[in-house]
Amino acid sequence: MTRPVTDQDWLAERFELERPHLRGVAYRMLGSLSEADDAVQEAWIRLSRTDTSAVENLRGWLTTVVARVCLNQLRSRRTRRETPLEPFVADPIVTPQSGGDPEHEALLGDSIGLALLAVLETLTPAERVAFVLHDVFAVPFDEVAEIVGRTPAATRQLASRGRRRVQGAPVPDADLDGQWAVVDAFLAASRDGDFERLLAVLDPDVVLRSDGGMARPRLDSIIRGPRAVASNAMLFRRLAASARRALVNGVPGGVVPSPAPDGAPFAVLAFTVRGGMIVEIDVLADPERLARLDLDLDVLAG
Repeated sequence: MTRPVTDQDWLAERFELERPHLRGVAYRMLGSLSEADDAVQEAWIRLSRTDTSAVENLRGWLTTVVARVCLNQLRSRRTRRETPLEPFVADPIVTPQSGGDPEHEALLGDSIGLALLAVLETLTPAERVAFVLHDVFAVPFDEVAEIVGRTPAATRQLASRGRRRVQGAPVPDADLDGQWAVVDAFLAASRDGDFERLLAVLDPDVVLRSDGGMARPRLDSIIRGPRAVASNAMLFRRLAASARRALVNGVPGGVVPSPAPDGAPFAVLAFTVRGGMIVEIDVLADPERLARLDLDLDVLAG
């Protein structure tokens, strides 16, 4: 016998249709895939317990719920962090060099790189939510204002401040093959221990951002300038030799296996190439977060 469709069944189907959108909103706000999934799950819990008969725009209602959950999470994170200068590298979206799956492509959407997420991390929680909702997802300021608890005029200012910061984020070159050529040259120079060749592909204002988490705090750093970045690359050239090429948030990068017998991922690297030079390198080496990403090194190797 066919089971009758209930209101809960209908809601569940509608929610699954909106899940990719909601996950994209949460990922841009939080920079964490696991926290984004938690925010989306919280939205489902609230939806399943709410009388939605008066809800005319379900996507808008769900987006508001996710935004409020993310805003609370951002505020909580800000109070926990020891210093605002503590490096935070967002969870990377790693796909084989040949291309990603539809789920990852939907999540990346307008190609949100780690460099842009690093800029978003410098915003206040209210600025980040206002910018993401209005500028990325076209939510009207009146609705955003209700979420962040400000007037529409003040919310416009929040988004404007976020926009000015984001405009300073480096935009990668359009030619992906050209980007790979620069990154390959960097990795080859690192493996060979050739300091001058490293300098040749590093922008004068290059920044290296490394997040080792609580397990590897010695890797937490923000390094600026080509000579300092090249010196750091020389220290880790043995690891560079084993890096598996991959796309990381749509730009060239790689996954470095651990030298330990289990071969678990030791770090994920992402390179932002602009004007034929590397302008940013993002390194996630937090073992707990890497484990949650569930990276398949065999797939990347293939």
